[in-house]
Amino acid sequence: MAKAKPVRVESDRLNTPTDLDPADTKKIAEGLTVLLSDLFALYIKTKNFHWHVSGPNFRDYHLLLDEQSQQIFAIIDAVGERARKIGGTTLRSIGQASKLKRVQDNDAEYVSPLDMLIELRDDNKALTAHMRELHEVTDEANDVSTTSLLEEWIDQSEERTWFLYESTRNATDGGH
Repeated sequence: MAKAKPVRVESDRLNTPTDLDPADTKKIAEGLTVLLSDLFALYIKTKNFHWHVSGPNFRDYHLLLDEQSQQIFAIIDAVGERARKIGGTTLRSIGQASKLKRVQDNDAEYVSPLDMLIELRDDNKALTAHMRELHEVTDEANDVSTTSLLEEWIDQSEERTWFLYESTRNATDGGH
């Protein structure tokens, strides 16, 4: 008697074996997908401001925004791959990212350098808060790997926020 081949369901093709609870992996993968959407939006906005910054602090701001955009870009692949490692799916298009992102676009013809830095500071601060919320979900699900990665990404986001904050301060306000 010939052995019957297992029937493969289309949705099973992307499943990745994991010991995490399926409901938790779904919730975490969805959270990572939203985070990925935010990161793409923040990356593009940071590059936009990097390309369009002007004024007496051009070089410093241009380099700062380039460094920050590189750091954000470096996280993007790890976020998407983490969702897949735990058996979830992630972004499939710019359209999907546009629907999910919480970072607002800035398509203005001109933005002053100070307004650029303030807007990115606030975006990074909000991103940190969103990552903390996802951290609670991953920690509760005992997804130690995603939790650990989030801790590193939160630290990086806090540093970007700090640098942007310090770059927007009036030197006389700090007594310097």
